[in-house]
Amino acid sequence: MSSVKQAPKTPVIGPPLLAGVVFSLIWLAAGALLLSFMLQFGNMRENELGTYALLVHAASALAGGFSSGKRSERRGWYNGGLLGGIYGILVIIVSFLASNASISWSSLLMLGAVLVAGALGGMVGVNLKR
Repeated sequence: MSSVKQAPKTPVIGPPLLAGVVFSLIWLAAGALLLSFMLQFGNMRENELGTYALLVHAASALAGGFSSGKRSERRGWYNGGLLGGIYGILVIIVSFLASNASISWSSLLMLGAVLVAGALGGMVGVNLKR
C-alpha cells in the first residue's frame, strides 16, 4: 500500500468568516419571515416588534458565530465576535441606507448583543468540533 497523504477537504462556502456571515443572514431572513407571520396571523402587537427583532438578531449572530467557530477550529470567541461585529455593522448600514435611520441607543444595544452572541456561538462551535 502506498502512503499517499489525503488533501485537506476544502470548505463548501469558503473562509470561516464568510460562511458565518452567510449563515447568519439566512437565519436573519428566516427570523424576519417568522416575525412577519407572527405579526400578521398571531396576536403580536407592533410595539413588541423591537424586542423580538433584537432576539432575532442575537439568534442570527449566535448561529453565524457557531458556524464560523466550527469551521475555524480555533479562537472561536475571536472569530465569533468578529462575525458579530461585521453582522451588526452590516445591519446598521442597511438600516441607514434603507430608511435613513441614524445610530441610536437601540442600534448600539443591537451591536453589543450581536457581538456577545457571536462570540458565544464561536466558543460553542470550536468546542463542539473536538
